[in-house]
Amino acid sequence: MKQPETTQLPASDLTTKGTTAFKRCLGLFDSVMVVVGVMIGSGIFIVSAEMSRLIGSSGWLLIAWTVTGVLTVAGALSYGELAAMMPDAGGMYVYLREAFSPICGFLYGWTLWTVIQTGTIAAVAIAFARFSGVLFPGISENNYIVTPTLISARYALSLSTAQVVAIGVIVVLAVGNSLGVQYGKLIQNVFTIAKISALIVLIVLGLTVCANRAAVQANFAHPWSLSGLSLSGSALTGVLAMIVALCISQTGSLFSADSWHDITFVAAEVKNPRKNLPLALLIGTASVILLYLLCNLAYLASLPLSAIQHAPEDRVGTAVLQTIFPRFGAPLMAIAIVLSTFGTVNALTLAGARACYAIARDGLFFTAAGKLNKAGVPGWALGIQGLWSTVLVLPRTYDPITHEYGNLYSNLLNYVISAALLFYILTIAAVFRLRRTRPLAERPYKTWGYPWLPALYIVGASIIVAVLFVYRPETTWPGLVIVALGIPVYFLMRRVPHKTV
Repeated sequence: MKQPETTQLPASDLTTKGTTAFKRCLGLFDSVMVVVGVMIGSGIFIVSAEMSRLIGSSGWLLIAWTVTGVLTVAGALSYGELAAMMPDAGGMYVYLREAFSPICGFLYGWTLWTVIQTGTIAAVAIAFARFSGVLFPGISENNYIVTPTLISARYALSLSTAQVVAIGVIVVLAVGNSLGVQYGKLIQNVFTIAKISALIVLIVLGLTVCANRAAVQANFAHPWSLSGLSLSGSALTGVLAMIVALCISQTGSLFSADSWHDITFVAAEVKNPRKNLPLALLIGTASVILLYLLCNLAYLASLPLSAIQHAPEDRVGTAVLQTIFPRFGAPLMAIAIVLSTFGTVNALTLAGARACYAIARDGLFFTAAGKLNKAGVPGWALGIQGLWSTVLVLPRTYDPITHEYGNLYSNLLNYVISAALLFYILTIAAVFRLRRTRPLAERPYKTWGYPWLPALYIVGASIIVAVLFVYRPETTWPGLVIVALGIPVYFLMRRVPHKTV
């Protein structure tokens, strides 16, 4: 029988136990820096190449980024209501647990810990190492300390100098964040300001010094004409092909603008969270989306679409700078990306450990991860997260035909993109559900544009997910398998006795 509304705890008290030792050290500026810092990595400098190959039009490339922007800001405005209701460590894990069921929250937490957060940490750390290799050639994925050893027909283990650097970054930032949230926020603020500055410089140069009349004429004389629309294996044409291409292209742009909700993981350390969390989500996401749109305008003002589509190694940002700095374009962009990725790994490290902490508090993760150290941060959770991220750096994929090595986490991240979108859709749906099941709960902030704005996100994201499942099954269905593997783990963890934390 449904409990009377008056017997329910206020949402903000649901996970208060154990969070009193957290130190509320993150003001609005710090919170915005976390949102911006975790969003801006290396993707914005690279993914426009693949997107432009898929879409084949300068105008539609900007539309694709606009779609990403609308969905991201709509999601952030909707999450703000949940964050203000439940300003506790754990973010989406807590929202899904309270709106739907403990297993729903756990399956998100399971996917987050096994792949989404740790895999992204590994991926961005390797990106840091790769671009460090532009400055220091000895750092390379092909410069082996331990040569690849095949462990199956398609997988190997190796240790290259790039992998060593990536592991070093993960360890340094895990240790740094274990010293206290003050250290984590200092690193975050410094590197986020640096990466914003670097991105602004690229935008200004792209729209002024690097801009040329031939590129502008080629890209904007007929911005909607399709050139080289790429949908391999599909017989689609016309409007339907364009819609499918737009949806598939969101894999790149949404990933580049992802993780904006990570600030909700550290809600227990945000000052005046009922006000600052919604504001940080709005200011942070809107600022990054604006920068991303301007960055793509700079690309299109500097390079014809064909040059963007075929930029060496997809490094569009580097190609822009090399139009005016032929010798120094690559090193300058490498410095910008090294700064950017270091800050991103820090934000991911800081936030992800709080989600592990919240899951452990519910007895569904390693007990030690639910403890705070003397600095008032989840030290064990930081260590466990860092260890698994390090493990994900080591395995390599192997192509027996080309004899080339890739990275396992890249495959895993591709697999869970659709699954992550499904969790986002469920979280936005939680706004509707909690309005119905807890109408009297305190809501310091209510979603702007409710119910139309959250409904827009749900519809838009659902269309993208449906298209991905139909036209990219090889990278979508495996994601559901990873999520499903969490079901037996959930019931196993419930049966394991846990000490009171």
